[in-house]
Amino acid sequence: MPAARGVKRAASKSSSATTSTAPKNKKKRGAIQLEIPTVPKKRGRVLACGQGDVGQLGLGGDVVETSRFKLVTALGDKIVDVVAGGMHTVALDSDGKVWTFGCNDEGALGREVVGEDGEGTPGGSAFTSDSHGSMGLVVRGREGKPCKEPVKVDVGEPAVAIASGGDHLVILTTSGSVFTMGCGEQGQLGRLSQRSATRDARQGFSALLTASRVTLKGGASRVWAGYHATFALDAANDKVFAWGLNNYGQLGITGEKRKTALFSPMECDAFNTGSGWQQVACGQHHSLALDSSGQVMAIGRCEYGRLGLGDRTTDAETLEAVPKLQNKKCVSIAAGTCNSFAVTDTGKIILKLCLE
Repeated sequence: MPAARGVKRAASKSSSATTSTAPKNKKKRGAIQLEIPTVPKKRGRVLACGQGDVGQLGLGGDVVETSRFKLVTALGDKIVDVVAGGMHTVALDSDGKVWTFGCNDEGALGREVVGEDGEGTPGGSAFTSDSHGSMGLVVRGREGKPCKEPVKVDVGEPAVAIASGGDHLVILTTSGSVFTMGCGEQGQLGRLSQRSATRDARQGFSALLTASRVTLKGGASRVWAGYHATFALDAANDKVFAWGLNNYGQLGITGEKRKTALFSPMECDAFNTGSGWQQVACGQHHSLALDSSGQVMAIGRCEYGRLGLGDRTTDAETLEAVPKLQNKKCVSIAAGTCNSFAVTDTGKIILKLCLE
């Protein structure tokens, strides 16, 4: 059954720069210098399917569900990027305009809307908020309350990438520094102890909702966020680090740290395969990884077929290749709550990893 209106549903996918727009790593005199990504040049149309009870499909207030992809006509044909949250969707067009549609109960759309038709029809402007204080923002006089319009987050240097988890945000800057903000109860901020990572701690909301730096030796070149976790590729592009909930081993951190929450960055030993990781996608209790050869690997909880590893009853404790994709070259991956997706180099969307 669809969630009641106003009840937050966890984000359905984690956002990150795609392979084509990922920041490039340039080393200058031993220092990291990441380039700010340019706007994608390829334009296209947006299609949506699934549950649309709060307008997140962009098909109007009357379409509450569809099992087949339908064209979001209001967006036209010049969209260069699109991401889906738990109950809203954001699209970017080639003119730099941001379009939003879906639930606006906590100001997630970054614009004023009137009625359900207004939420279900794409409109200009965008901002993301949630029940943990506008996805990690302290606004003077409004701490812990929804933001109805965009607010600038200043971390002291230009950002090259941003990743959105279930209740937290991750920012990667030109120097390879990683900043986090939002909910930290499962360790997903990577910079606070377990005792300090709750809103009841001595520092209260300010420690959570102010963007602060994660101690990550050597810096990072890519970041990804899942429901309750964060991944970072180190600046040398050969090691993956993670922090957050690891209760099913979904972070690729094994041994005594498996089945726990990790509150500081740790090297993901399951990723030490020399594969050249291009993307990581983290769902609620599972993760996917895409290597430089286009192969997709999965790890974590197996229930509901989310790993794409066939009919099995045991979780994947190490990264395992997805059998149905081994003869295909994939260029993009995504993970939802209990499902997974991959796009091949021919543009085909693989839905075989998803069990309805």
